[in-house]
Amino acid sequence: QVQLVESGGGLVQAGGSLRLSCAASGRTLSIYSVGWFRQVPGKERECVAALPWTGGSTYYADSVKGRFSISRENAKNTVHLQMNSLKPEDTAVYYCAAVRALNRDVVVAASDYDYWGQGTQVTVSS
Repeated sequence: QVQLVESGGGLVQAGGSLRLSCAASGRTLSIYSVGWFRQVPGKERECVAALPWTGGSTYYADSVKGRFSISRENAKNTVHLQMNSLKPEDTAVYYCAAVRALNRDVVVAASDYDYWGQGTQVTVSS
């Protein structure tokens, strides 16, 4: 079992930055594929960034390419999402997710993830 806890959300003006963190306990995240998702009411959960357990390609949604960056901090068993140049349309609840890696493929579908955090609200004002 992996327990995930997100932090770092909040209210920021358009053009600003936030850094979300996802701290894991129970297992080491270094052997898990991880992803950051976001969801707004009435819409499906969307993968914004995902990282395979080792090597492979990092995934970014087109809407966040060049602005968001996902990274691991294995020493702290944590995954980060650096969000720059934030836009009002980035407003959502952000979730981190993890799944035990079977290969080096990046995992993008929400249904493929086994473990989820509780979510953290990000609000970008115009």
